[in-house]
Amino acid sequence: MQIRNFLLALAATANVAAQYHLDSCPSTVSIKGQPFPKLIDATLEELQVGLESGLFTSVDLVNAYLGRIGEMNGTLHMVTEVNPDALAIAADLDAARATGNVTGPLHGIPVLIKNNIATDDLMNNTAGSFALLGAKVNRDSTMARKLREAGAVILGKSNLSQWANYRSSNTSNGWSAYGGQTYGAYIQNQDPSGSSAGSGVSSSLGLAWASLGTETSGSILSPSQQNNLVGIKPTVGLTSRFLVIPISEHQDTIGPMARTVKDAAYLLQAIAGRDSRDNYTSAIPHPKNMPDYVAACQFDGLKGARIGIPSNVINLYINTTQYAPVLSAFNSMVNVIKKAGGVVVDAPFTGLAEYRASGNSSIVLGADFRSDLEDYLGRLRTNPNKIHNLTQLRDWTESHPQEQWSPTARDVRIWNNSLALGFGNDDIRFWNAYQANLYLGGNATLLGAIQRNNLDAVVLPTLFAPGFAAIVGAPVVTIPMGAYPANTTIRTNAFNVTTAGPNIPFGFAFLGDKFTEAKLISMAYALEQRTHIRDQVQPYTQPTIELADVVKRR
Repeated sequence: MQIRNFLLALAATANVAAQYHLDSCPSTVSIKGQPFPKLIDATLEELQVGLESGLFTSVDLVNAYLGRIGEMNGTLHMVTEVNPDALAIAADLDAARATGNVTGPLHGIPVLIKNNIATDDLMNNTAGSFALLGAKVNRDSTMARKLREAGAVILGKSNLSQWANYRSSNTSNGWSAYGGQTYGAYIQNQDPSGSSAGSGVSSSLGLAWASLGTETSGSILSPSQQNNLVGIKPTVGLTSRFLVIPISEHQDTIGPMARTVKDAAYLLQAIAGRDSRDNYTSAIPHPKNMPDYVAACQFDGLKGARIGIPSNVINLYINTTQYAPVLSAFNSMVNVIKKAGGVVVDAPFTGLAEYRASGNSSIVLGADFRSDLEDYLGRLRTNPNKIHNLTQLRDWTESHPQEQWSPTARDVRIWNNSLALGFGNDDIRFWNAYQANLYLGGNATLLGAIQRNNLDAVVLPTLFAPGFAAIVGAPVVTIPMGAYPANTTIRTNAFNVTTAGPNIPFGFAFLGDKFTEAKLISMAYALEQRTHIRDQVQPYTQPTIELADVVKRR
């Protein structure tokens, strides 16, 4: 029944797409001279102006996004299922708006969430595995609850690298047994990166206003950069992980993936805050006076900011041909920062060699996953396959063909390594590895460089940034920086996914101290507004259905 509902929901999106294609060649962006925002670029403020003026409704928005998903999902496989209640929820929010009852800036705005963020509704939460198909929770995850309280419409679930890229040593980014292979839209068969692959592709193409991703190490930042997006990887503890399928309680975080810095800030504003069900959020400073992330979006956000570049990190890649376009674009962005009043200094990571030689991260993640997965499975209201721990999950995966397990492709080596540790995160061996990581991400590299040099941020190409922040739970904001040039050699992996080639985007990252998201957002916004790189990198394919097509057919 669960598979049938999933297929019916996706079939409905295709039907919506076919319906609006009758009148959408070319797509309509105005009616009687009244312009409508183009959904591939539409910002929250533009959508809210249209909703407030009555130009369109939230139901129209949902129908338009469903149509666009239907156009693209057959080839790019970004969305695993759509919310069968989305139209009804949108209608209720339209009715509330009509009586003056608007909950906030996200009222009536469709958002996609990654398929590891649980919802207590008709949708599944599978982490991309049939092992959890039909499993149900007792309540919404805190992230889903906060979105609903903010007035957002949870439009559906986006595909991901299965188990958030924590199963196989020989698989492809964006693949899950449940959702298939997600592709990016900037070159055919593009590696979308992961693990928040579907969220990245969906936001980039305007299949929702924005999306939520999750990150342990790179899973928001990497798909954001490779899909020409802004991504915010929050401090661990700024956003609740309650009822989000875990990898590591010490590194997991949930954050926005959007087309502009300000839109990402709006989404972060809605989901940040303390939660009694996630004790890591108790570390939030001044929880009753949270920063105004939207107000932080200031054009002069770089003026006087002290920005550090760890030259010894850059030097690791400076003589590598494949990174030449990235480093050239990075240098151009640094020049913009200087012209905007930023003070740029060298801030080497003094313990870089120790960081690169360390094997502690595999211990931290392996022990955390073993313990945290068991905790999540124990919270399920219904558990059809009666999987309660990692050993049972491993055995189920290997014995069910739909999981496509093979020792030579899509194996379970990461799980085997986790089990081979022989301990969880309550063991002193885990604690020793975690303390080592805090040093390696702290005084040895990122946080040490910030503190020694009195920095507001460290900047790096996003390609090189995730690990330093991940192991210490620090925040990062990535913005578009450019794309590989036309003469880039195309490379594919064993799954025929294009891992390198022309027009694949890359990003620029601001890394900060814990709970300095407002500061990072301010600097990222100032740089974005001076460069507008996203507009310069265009996808090779995109949906054609627009809001005006939907409104015209009412």
